[in-house]
Amino acid sequence: MSRKNRESEHNLPTLADVAKRAEVSTATVSRCLNSPGQVQEATRIKVMTAVHDLGYSPNFGARALAARRTNTIGAIIPTMENAIFARAIQAFQEELHASGVTLLVSSSSYSPEIEEEQIRTLVARGADALLLIGHDRSQAIYEFLENRGVPVLISWAYDPTMTRLSIGFDNRRAMAGLAKEVLRLGHRHIGIISAECAGNDRARARVDGVRDAMREHGLDPEMAHLIETPYSIENGGKALRRMTEHYPRPTAVICGNDVLAVGAVQMARELGLRVPGDVSITGFDDIELARVVDPPLTTVHVPHREMGRQAARLLVDMVAGHPARESVRLETTLRLRGTLGPPPAK
Repeated sequence: MSRKNRESEHNLPTLADVAKRAEVSTATVSRCLNSPGQVQEATRIKVMTAVHDLGYSPNFGARALAARRTNTIGAIIPTMENAIFARAIQAFQEELHASGVTLLVSSSSYSPEIEEEQIRTLVARGADALLLIGHDRSQAIYEFLENRGVPVLISWAYDPTMTRLSIGFDNRRAMAGLAKEVLRLGHRHIGIISAECAGNDRARARVDGVRDAMREHGLDPEMAHLIETPYSIENGGKALRRMTEHYPRPTAVICGNDVLAVGAVQMARELGLRVPGDVSITGFDDIELARVVDPPLTTVHVPHREMGRQAARLLVDMVAGHPARESVRLETTLRLRGTLGPPPAK
């Protein structure tokens, strides 16, 4: 290191400088930086003003080396191209920030190979814990994380048959509830537009939920016309067009999420089909898009923000050595809106 750099480093403000400027103890400054939620607002403002005025930046590398933690948590989501994961991740980040933890986010593009690469990279960069979406991934990557002592929390899925800690909702049960409402209205010719089920336990469970409801109503679940396609508005529209070429044409199309459903609604309009007069269409998630499409989308409301908040608390506790004993199941609710009605009269 050059003499100039050594002098520059020597002149950098310290924790003690911040404490002196804010007229508080160094312990209070440390709490403000690491656990701001534990400090009174007036004190926190005074400390952060001193931090800003002095240009102080904590030496996180030294802190991580001493504590064997980086105060960072990684989250790998399948996509950033639509709002499916946005609300939960925003709430997740807000809750982590309140605990003095930084969030690192990656997107796998629904590729198991990319996700595995990102998991290894985040661990190599010192992530204290990981939030992953769904249970489906290789046993080898789970063993990799276990061998390195990295806590993992599964989200967007609750499956009582799985032993790994998770927070989410029962995708199969939630979709079955929506499908029962569709069948209750008299629909018997059912179409399903889903993401690819291989490697996606959430998509697979939602398709199974529709089939469960059909069995309960005395219908052969194999009669449902299933199209698997990547999540996008465009693909939802293309799938709906293919549905209309099938005989008998479905009178209700149950989509694996709102993005696919909105694409299907738009395509139905282009084809001159009335929604729900000629075909009913439903989604899953209840993202904002579901309320602004015309007509508003019947869907399953997922408590995204609550899931994000609770996931952050669980992971912070896991890093501290206090993991929850049981997985957390959150409840979903139906949002019955304008895209679902009785089947067309014969």
